[in-house]
Amino acid sequence: MNNSYSALAVTLAIQALVSMASFTVPVLAPAALHDLGGSVTLVGLFVALIYLGAMISSLLSGNWILRYGAIRVSQVCLLLCGAGLAIAAGGQLWCLGLSALALGAGYGPVTPASSHILARTTPHHLMGFMFSLKQTGVPIGGVLAGLLVPSLVVVIGWRGALLLVALVCLVMAAIAQGVRGSLDDDRNPHISRRRRDMFKPLGMIFAMPRMRNLALCSLLFGAMQLCLTTYLVSYLTQDYGLALVTAGVILALTQGAGVAGRLLWGWVADRWLEPRRLLPLLALLMAISSLLTAAFTESWPLSLVAAVSMLFGATAIGWNGVYLAEVARLAPIGTAGQYTGGTLFFTYFGVVAGPPLFAGFSHLSNSLASGYALFGGLMLLIALTLYRFARVATARGDPG
Repeated sequence: MNNSYSALAVTLAIQALVSMASFTVPVLAPAALHDLGGSVTLVGLFVALIYLGAMISSLLSGNWILRYGAIRVSQVCLLLCGAGLAIAAGGQLWCLGLSALALGAGYGPVTPASSHILARTTPHHLMGFMFSLKQTGVPIGGVLAGLLVPSLVVVIGWRGALLLVALVCLVMAAIAQGVRGSLDDDRNPHISRRRRDMFKPLGMIFAMPRMRNLALCSLLFGAMQLCLTTYLVSYLTQDYGLALVTAGVILALTQGAGVAGRLLWGWVADRWLEPRRLLPLLALLMAISSLLTAAFTESWPLSLVAAVSMLFGATAIGWNGVYLAEVARLAPIGTAGQYTGGTLFFTYFGVVAGPPLFAGFSHLSNSLASGYALFGGLMLLIALTLYRFARVATARGDPG
């Protein structure tokens, strides 16, 4: 039991810091792009590049984890994220492209690595809770970015903020070395490195219909999640008129609601409403939140804006715990990392496609609000589609 909690602690810390690294550039984008002469719509392209890199590295991560160990893979991920932030501090627009790819290469394997560790160390009756708790590292990273990065920009400038977060990633990589011996004791250096093995997780996913359905669902939800977190600060500063630090606090509250949501929805899925019925409900709540966000005007009280943003975060960020816990339950013993990496390929594909679509539509209409309106409408259609799928499955008598 003690080993399972130590495994949870280290994987949660790594997940939170990698997440913070990925949020850092979008949070400080208004200040950085003002100096660099770029448009805030570039933020969507930056995030898309991150997840393009993550799509590839998540597919490769299964064999890396088995060959080198999940902690070693996680350490490399932290180093890549630190390097990506340092590159972004170079102060040129082209640096942002290289930065995003490095961050993506570091982001992709972290969740499969942590799933591999927790699947080995967590008692079966605690799987749902522990996986959901670990996955709160993603919104916790967003909370840290929202609360700390704007203040760091004020004190040491946006370049200094990037370098400081990069340094913290390097420190965490060094700390993780202390647990590598016990948590990487299952690594096998003789695992095959054949190139065709890169696509093996995709075949595994499509061979299992329930896993395939989860993966395809995550594609749509991932797009909504990133459109919320990528553009919220810019939207609140430009359209609603908030100061950067205040908008960062709203983002932190949104991410905090995502932390609570991940635990809440995981509990609901385990004890009350099975995932195939819960996911349409979450999609509906995302749609309502996105449409309300699009309706923000300066006449709205700040408290109401914060409340809507928190509901948005609780659903659009909170769904992941249900998803990853279900993937872990469905995966055969010893394959949680491979299946997680395979399903995340679809999640990241949605993330890659979503923000550029949001950016392009917002650019054409000259309003970030129109992007939230578009995605709110799309998510409403998705909610209805998922509800229909759930009804058909129930009528057939399929297990949950």
